[in-house]
Amino acid sequence: METPSPSSPTDARRAVVFLFDCDDTLLDNDRFRAELDSHLERDFGRAGRAAYWAHYDRLRDTLGYADYLGAVQHLRLDRQGDPGITKLAAYLLDYPFEELLYPRALDAVAHCGRWGIPAILSDGDAVFQPRKLQRSGLSRAVDGRALIYIHKEKMLDDLAARYPARHYVMIDDKLTLLTAMKAVLQDKLTTVWPRQGHYAREAALRTDLPAADVAVDRIGELLQFDFSNVIPESR
Repeated sequence: METPSPSSPTDARRAVVFLFDCDDTLLDNDRFRAELDSHLERDFGRAGRAAYWAHYDRLRDTLGYADYLGAVQHLRLDRQGDPGITKLAAYLLDYPFEELLYPRALDAVAHCGRWGIPAILSDGDAVFQPRKLQRSGLSRAVDGRALIYIHKEKMLDDLAARYPARHYVMIDDKLTLLTAMKAVLQDKLTTVWPRQGHYAREAALRTDLPAADVAVDRIGELLQFDFSNVIPESR
């Protein structure tokens, strides 16, 4: 099978859309959380750090997604007049997310673009998550093709309407998410599981989840794959 050129979007390339998760798939979000945790303790002490994460957890339970900036707003109400709040907001918005890209992550996105159209499919808020994609260079890597939902596995009809394809490939560190999407899309979806981050470590201990179609230890290992041998006939 001839490999299509990324610069020539043939029918074969339009037939497949590669969907990349962001956090702990392309970006080391566990490292980001650890560095944020250290920043919080340094500027606000242990009590302030605990208060921030308590707000974060409550918002996540209520909203269904991680709201880092919303937690800042709530911490501000606890500590009105504290100049550290402004510094915390700047720390989040200006964080150098390009430094958190996993090795060869951008190369993996470009590699998949040889067989289909790469896009980002992520969960998150409407301000910080897009900022993360922009700061990291991921938005540019997918030519701005990014969808950010509250629960992406519940938005597959909207996904299909915005990025119609005969076949999809979902690359995500959450095996539970891959399982949920596979249950809906079935043979129209190839699942790829990079076993990175704490969600992947937790899922590896579960015996009730079916295996992904493809599993790799690191996102950069996708460079070794010829997806013409992985993706089912999609014409």
